[in-house]
Amino acid sequence: MDAKAAASITPEVVAEHGLAPEEYQRLLEILGRPPSLTELGIFSVMWSEHCSYKSSRVWLSQLPTKGPQVIQGPGENAGVVDLGDGDAVVFKMESHNHPSFIEPYQGAATGVGGIMRDVFTMGARPVANLNALRFGDPSHPKTRHLLAGVVAGIGGYGNCTGVPTVGGETNFDPGYNGNILVNAMCVGLAKADKIFYSAAKGVGLPVVYVGSKTGRDGIHGATMASAEFDDKSAEKRPTVQVGDPFTEKLLIEACLELMASDAIVAIQDMGAAGLTSSTSEMADKGGVGIELDLDRVPQRELNMTAYEMMLSESQERMLMILKPGREAEAEAIFRKWGLDFAVIGHTTDTGRMIVKHKGAVEADLPVATLANSAPRYERPWMPTSPPKVILPEWVPAPNSILGTLKTMMSGPHLASRRWVWEQYDHTVMGDTMQQPGGDAAVVRVHGTNKGIAATCDVTPRYVLADPVMGTKQAVVETWRNLIAVGADPLAITDNMNFGNPERPEIMGQFVGAVQGMKEACAALKYPVVSGNVSLYNETNGVAIPPTPAIGGVGLVPDLAHMADIVLEAEGNLLVVIGRESGHLGQSLYQLTATGKVEGAPPPVDLADEIKAGNLVRTLIRETKVSAVHDVSDGGLLVAVAEMALAGNVGVQLFPYEGKLPAHAAWFGEDQGRYVVEASPELAEEIIERARLLALPARVVGKIGGDALSLRGETALPIADLRTAHESWFPHYMGTT
Repeated sequence: MDAKAAASITPEVVAEHGLAPEEYQRLLEILGRPPSLTELGIFSVMWSEHCSYKSSRVWLSQLPTKGPQVIQGPGENAGVVDLGDGDAVVFKMESHNHPSFIEPYQGAATGVGGIMRDVFTMGARPVANLNALRFGDPSHPKTRHLLAGVVAGIGGYGNCTGVPTVGGETNFDPGYNGNILVNAMCVGLAKADKIFYSAAKGVGLPVVYVGSKTGRDGIHGATMASAEFDDKSAEKRPTVQVGDPFTEKLLIEACLELMASDAIVAIQDMGAAGLTSSTSEMADKGGVGIELDLDRVPQRELNMTAYEMMLSESQERMLMILKPGREAEAEAIFRKWGLDFAVIGHTTDTGRMIVKHKGAVEADLPVATLANSAPRYERPWMPTSPPKVILPEWVPAPNSILGTLKTMMSGPHLASRRWVWEQYDHTVMGDTMQQPGGDAAVVRVHGTNKGIAATCDVTPRYVLADPVMGTKQAVVETWRNLIAVGADPLAITDNMNFGNPERPEIMGQFVGAVQGMKEACAALKYPVVSGNVSLYNETNGVAIPPTPAIGGVGLVPDLAHMADIVLEAEGNLLVVIGRESGHLGQSLYQLTATGKVEGAPPPVDLADEIKAGNLVRTLIRETKVSAVHDVSDGGLLVAVAEMALAGNVGVQLFPYEGKLPAHAAWFGEDQGRYVVEASPELAEEIIERARLLALPARVVGKIGGDALSLRGETALPIADLRTAHESWFPHYMGTT
């Protein structure tokens, strides 16, 4: 490299690329010379937190990732799990937090597009999308705008690609005022013997670019996603990618058509860091070098530089390695679908990435070093001290149990999310077996009588109070959601959203979360097969609540034995299974009664979880229960009310006669519990079967009438509760 070019790499330029001075010094030692600007850009994105996981990798390696059902764990574009009968489910969750805060529609839309590409690049047809959304206080001036844009972006992209959006969660907390979270999850179906991987094995193989043309959008997107926000973050709008869902649909069909042949050696999505990450990672996994001629890259803008092309994160692009001689066959398919196709390079035996543009070598880098040399930090961390347990009697009792229920269910935390999910097409493809609003989504494996259940969950207020216990709870909550529809939980994906890892207290939250996830997944035999880490989620030094979102996937072996939350028959009884201690610390009731949450989150007993879950799933398959709902936010009474609303029928509640304060029994958020509907003659059998497992169980109500009734209280008509429950979102969004 000439002296003039070397002189252009000033400390300011290095800092603009997100590299610390000591990291740049490390780069100089690796290369033995100053990098070109293109090489600096390439290394900066590969060493970004978003791409390299340099602060988290040492901890993530401790997670359980294997099991007899696991075909592919972490390390590929998505995880793959065996469903039996030659079928496999492919799934992953990823964040698009920073782009969605800056440009909510495109940020959310391209998050959906990116996660779908991660799935279909493995050879799977996407069959379901889910999302986990976190917004600030509803009264914050930006919240309504961000919520509207994100929901529109998710719906706009998913609906246009013809993939149903079947589940998720939308929550509010002032801790997200300056940094919202948009986590997108995709589930796909593939044949277990037809999974595609990204290792470019073989020399002299054509490197093929397909999809949309490359533009200047998204340059430094990965770097931007690896830095915290400040007051000038809106200026980063040019780093947000722009999506085209119609092109994505064409790309899905073209890729799956070519995958039906044996022409593909390797394939990878051009996601974060675009051409840079896809070429270097594919070459490294295959143990080869790679040479690129950027003059051949389809471009939609004039005079693009090598730097811009290598770092662009333009959407709807894939990189493939083909068998020699199969180029014409592949090109015919992509041209038929109206997509760009270009041979832009070939694999070599040099072990180097050579990037040429207009006859000049713009980058000459060792592949293995580029792919594997990012720093691995063991950052200082400080454990979070768990707060004291709040005793039930310390939280004041309400004037009215049912009145408080109505208040809670008509506020932002528990109000119906119908306004959100009705903007998504959740029935396209014709295999959606349950509408959103239940415990888990269920999608039929097309042409069979088995289903995939999927859910995502986390309770950030629990994690903030105690990262270990809070994350353990997030894992078991997804496990319970899957159990509640009659599924065998198979595996999880995660999306670890945290603040600045350079602060020991934040790093301590992350370490605690990994510990909690590890313990729960090991006990439940529920391995982690894919995931994403999103750090630096903070603004002006204020971090988000730690939010390790968990996406769980399970198998319903026979859809004839699938449960939902819909109450069915008048005269049937409701039985709650699981241990009750009236835990009100960190509860929504505590927030309603006192205006704040404090104390320890509810503890998780993994042995009890397994016993209760296995019992409930068995009862479902024996057809001894007709509706099932797990108990979570808001406690037992909220679970019963949600079942009553789903069935549009009343419930006569039986007065609580135990040792706890009544409000703690009705609103406590004790874990490991399910409410099941059963006939009177079967209810006693269920209670006895629970007792034999040393699990408490009791009858809490009888189905009938058109109201929730409780002795000593004014009855709450289901119609009134529904109006209150379903009006908050439309009123807030100004659509009523």
